[in-house]
Amino acid sequence: MDFTSLAAAFGMQADLTTLAIMFLATFLGMIVGALPGLGTVTALAIVLPFTFVLGPTQAIGMLTAIYVSSVYGGSIPAILINVPGTPQSAATVLDGYPMAQSGKAAEALGWVTVSSAIGGVFSMVVLMFLAPQLAQVAVKFGSIETFALIVFSLTTIAWVSAGNPLKGLLAGLIGIVLSTVGIDALSGAERFTFGNFELSAGLHVVPILIGLFALSEVFAAAAQPVAGVTGKVISAGFKVAPWREWKAVRKTMLRSSLIGTFLGILPGVGATAASLIGYAQARSSARTPETFGKGNPEGIVASEAANNAVTGGALVPTLALGIPGDAATAVMLGALVVHGITPGVNLFQGSPDLVNFVFVALLVANVMMLIVGALAAQMFSRVLKLPHALIMGGVLALALAGSYVTRFSMIDLWVTLLAGVLGLLLRFAHVPLAPIVIGFILGQPFEESLRKGLIITDMQPLRFLASPIVDLFFAITLAVIVWPLIAKARAARN
Repeated sequence: MDFTSLAAAFGMQADLTTLAIMFLATFLGMIVGALPGLGTVTALAIVLPFTFVLGPTQAIGMLTAIYVSSVYGGSIPAILINVPGTPQSAATVLDGYPMAQSGKAAEALGWVTVSSAIGGVFSMVVLMFLAPQLAQVAVKFGSIETFALIVFSLTTIAWVSAGNPLKGLLAGLIGIVLSTVGIDALSGAERFTFGNFELSAGLHVVPILIGLFALSEVFAAAAQPVAGVTGKVISAGFKVAPWREWKAVRKTMLRSSLIGTFLGILPGVGATAASLIGYAQARSSARTPETFGKGNPEGIVASEAANNAVTGGALVPTLALGIPGDAATAVMLGALVVHGITPGVNLFQGSPDLVNFVFVALLVANVMMLIVGALAAQMFSRVLKLPHALIMGGVLALALAGSYVTRFSMIDLWVTLLAGVLGLLLRFAHVPLAPIVIGFILGQPFEESLRKGLIITDMQPLRFLASPIVDLFFAITLAVIVWPLIAKARAARN
């Protein structure tokens, strides 16, 4: 650990403008996360274009604060109206809402906020120590090894698509095809431009993200019957439980933080799976499992520590290898690239101050989440009463404005609209959207590493297997492909 660069990172974080931006971003992230139907990726996609006027550290700080606070924000409606604001908070509903119904909404928000912050800080410590080590391993990666790693990363899309891995892989393939639009970097030939000069520059990640997530969400909401707030909105304050009660759940806190961090590191798994697994593990190991689902604070701790620990874990492969850990970090990766920052070993060796700033920003974002969550608890019950049409109208305006300011090009507006329609159709077909983003981000390095590897091996792909690293990744990839098929066959036989 380079303490000189770490001190420099704290100095960059101490900038008043950066702190103010992160504070506002924390507040905004909580609101977007608390509004059912939006979520973390939508929040990141909406604000991403507006980071272009900021410096790299301010942009990273803003996106980190949005990322952390929006994951937490989904737990607020889960407690107050029995509707998770984001899928990551689905397990929080089970004990959060019963607590609120029994008159303990303030205590429930206290459990949620503190356990979320602890899970996030835990994952930050893991990120700080593990990401640099993983980046050092990446030094040994040439074009062939990089190709094998990306094949594995794309295959893990099957994990995101529980129930139908083929749809997930199809979505990833759509992302790869979209990444080929423009001028071929190796041959200089135009591909899929249809004679349009603006398309020769390729598709930008921001309009695709905004269209797939934000705009398709608006279209999907418009296709549904007009709905108000589900259930009664419970007014709440903020109250932290006594130390003895926190001491009683310390094992659950640690276990869920470990689960969330580990699942965050695995590309494509995400916070929803971490939350559900953390909750299930807590219930199975509890002395009184029958109290879960009836307002047990340990259930809240298990869910929220796990889903917020994913934030640091998902940044490990993102920073070390340039492989997004989930859809949210795919947006973060796009932001880094836009600001001229290339993740990987070169980032750790050439810009250690910037890497350490990410660690510090994640720490500060969790502290701000704790402060803002405590101060604004009463306000959230009022925000949840806003008309749904008003919320979606604001999202639509921000989405279109954000896509246009990306490059001030009308083609980006059209791409956003088409991506929004595509996202809507895929939602109706129950095809996951996150793999499209992951496929688009990884499409270009996937193609380039494959073609360079073929040149190195004189067009003999079997020579790829001469590398032990390649053999390892191909073996893991094969296991990932085969295991769901075996599990499905066993389930059918049973």
